[in-house]
Amino acid sequence: MAVWRELRKAGAVPISAGTWALPSDPEFQAALDRAENLSRRGGGKFAIIDAAPRGDESAAIIHDAFKAARLDEWAEFEADCGKYEAEIAKEIRNEKFTFGELEEEEQSLERLRRWHHDLMKRDALHLPEAAQAGARLRGCESLLEGYAEMVYDVMRDRAATLDVPSTGPES
Repeated sequence: MAVWRELRKAGAVPISAGTWALPSDPEFQAALDRAENLSRRGGGKFAIIDAAPRGDESAAIIHDAFKAARLDEWAEFEADCGKYEAEIAKEIRNEKFTFGELEEEEQSLERLRRWHHDLMKRDALHLPEAAQAGARLRGCESLLEGYAEMVYDVMRDRAATLDVPSTGPES
């Protein structure tokens, strides 16, 4: 299972049971090394075979498999960005302007950033959806900045009301 996760994380696509395809770019070598190490530690066997498709039809099948996998991932990323945007909108609508909520939203954005970074590393095809997802992530960042400003404004107003001078007797 750990080997499967490592290969999937690298961007490999399944060809058949136990057979995965990954571009033979040097940027994927570290992931292959980790997968091989995990396999051997678990008592498994791991073989890397450099292969090239024979003909345009074979190349298209492999290309389409990679493209479909990346498109699914970019679509899922964009959907999560939509959930993030809806969450911020809900907090603004409910006037939930607390530092705790802001921290939670910052953590959610950081998760989106890490995921985007991982997807970019495995998008060997450099699909246009990657640029669209990057723009969507920047939109989420801007949304958080606006929400943070609202939180700080509310907190400053609350602090100002606590600094009202006492009307009690002077000592």
